[in-house]
Amino acid sequence: MIERTIKKRIKSSFCKGKAVIIYGARQVGKTTLINDIMEEDLMTGLYLNCDEPDIRDSLTNVTSTKLKEMFGNKKIIFIDEAQRVKNIGLTLKIIVDTFKDLQVVATGSSALELSNEIMEPLTGRAFEFRLYPFSVEELSAKYSDLEFMRILENRMIFGNYPDIINFPDEAEKRLGMIANNYLYKDLLQYQNIKKSDVLEKLVRLLALQIGSEVSFNELASVLGVAKQTVEHYVKLLEQCFIVFRLTPFSRNLRSELTKKCKIYFYDTGVRNSLIKNFNPLDLRTDSGALWENYIISERIKKNSNHDRDFNIYFWRTLQQHEIDYIEEKNGKISGYEIKYKKDGFKIPSPFTQAYPKSPVDLINRDNFREFVTD
Repeated sequence: MIERTIKKRIKSSFCKGKAVIIYGARQVGKTTLINDIMEEDLMTGLYLNCDEPDIRDSLTNVTSTKLKEMFGNKKIIFIDEAQRVKNIGLTLKIIVDTFKDLQVVATGSSALELSNEIMEPLTGRAFEFRLYPFSVEELSAKYSDLEFMRILENRMIFGNYPDIINFPDEAEKRLGMIANNYLYKDLLQYQNIKKSDVLEKLVRLLALQIGSEVSFNELASVLGVAKQTVEHYVKLLEQCFIVFRLTPFSRNLRSELTKKCKIYFYDTGVRNSLIKNFNPLDLRTDSGALWENYIISERIKKNSNHDRDFNIYFWRTLQQHEIDYIEEKNGKISGYEIKYKKDGFKIPSPFTQAYPKSPVDLINRDNFREFVTD
């Protein structure tokens, strides 16, 4: 059992008069996490699996009287796959407002956000958490430093989904199942997307462009759709925890890029499955971009798991000076150049001149653990 970093934060939020909502992509381990929490308090917890039709019915358009009958003397209610319940936000609001001594924990895929059925009723009534595929920090409890360095390349290629960690010999097959059976399920089910072939082609195009600037106009031209369609689909993919974007950092200096963005995948294994490339690093042409994606996604997991909020960017000038990753908070800027090896890095002088008090560090194979673990 690999303990999830956010578990302590989740438990510390109990008994404070608010619901706890755990979002995450399918197959990242939400059910395992709440079962782990339940095992520590078996006598007071009630688990409701909304994949079961009768459970869904019992939580739909329900009164507080019926809920009281259902909950009995339980102190914690776990509602798993909550997105399956119609108007679940209203049900959770009733629970929070009516049962002051009861803690409710709801888990769900991105459909909870896509359907917008939770946020309005629960405004000010919920703590939200994000669960991602395993992080380097979480895997460090399973592997020693030496062991992790031995499997580092595998993690870059096959990613960190629990199924992949638990069944390494079936990694390609299981990644294919995740990519083909789960990746678009919420989008197709809850957003009524009719051009599923366009969505699938777009995701593959994005997978081929990690580490490079992305032009929505160019993508729209290749796909034969409107730019607005591409923008809409990318936003939905972000809500589904499939991809995230970095926008260019700029203080309005004329030489800095301000239009294009970079798009990365939360899990490099899913990315590689989409382009059907599981070759080792020494046989790849994208090893640099893959390392960049892996490290930035791990940094984002670390910050999210420890509730650290930064504005994140990349930096590049029209003259092609660049820094891969920028974090900014309260005016403080930190830059990071991400390279697999130590050699070949020099801080761009235009950045130093423009932001003289902002450090830039090289993140490579030898020191990355400090960057992505607490």
